Amino acid sequence: MNTLDTQTSIIVAVVILALVAVGVWMMYVRRRQSERLRQRFGPEYGRAVDRMGSRVKAEEELREREKRVEKLDIVALSPADAARFSQEWKTLQGRFVDSPKGALVEADLLVRELMGKRGYPVGDFESRAADISVDHPAMVDHYRQAQAIAMRDRRGEADTEEMRKAVVHYRALFDELLEVKQDEPITTRQTEVHS
Repeated sequence: MNTLDTQTSIIVAVVILALVAVGVWMMYVRRRQSERLRQRFGPEYGRAVDRMGSRVKAEEELREREKRVEKLDIVALSPADAARFSQEWKTLQGRFVDSPKGALVEADLLVRELMGKRGYPVGDFESRAADISVDHPAMVDHYRQAQAIAMRDRRGEADTEEMRKAVVHYRALFDELLEVKQDEPITTRQTEVHS
């Protein structure tokens, strides 16, 4: 074997090793990205895979959700707004006994109003659920279940117990979204100035 053949063989071997290393690295990165998405979205990850029929397509959609929600200005509530929403929820629950159907509709509207106040777009249900899944993945299933019961109720197919369950599901999401702005902590310097 001459020197040129030896050099060519070495170059080919190095290129092949480099390609294998890049391939292994890409598999590792994809696996890590998949795991991150699986952990962040929880059951919503599996739901997206089932709905899209492909892990790759589902992960692409979940990353798009993250990008979309990152651009939103999601804010905590002022203490006054939080108190108002809490009071409205208590009033709604009190009316459930007399008007379960009305309370269910009110619960849906109140959750939407709260989402809007926090900065979430309040378009169609699937968009709202997708946006909620980014920051509140454990709650999106409650939202989906509440919505499914509300849809059955609109068709006259839900009984009072199902409506009660829907209100409980809405309440879980409501409580999660009822985040209040924390006052700025007083620093040592501010304390000294006011002393």
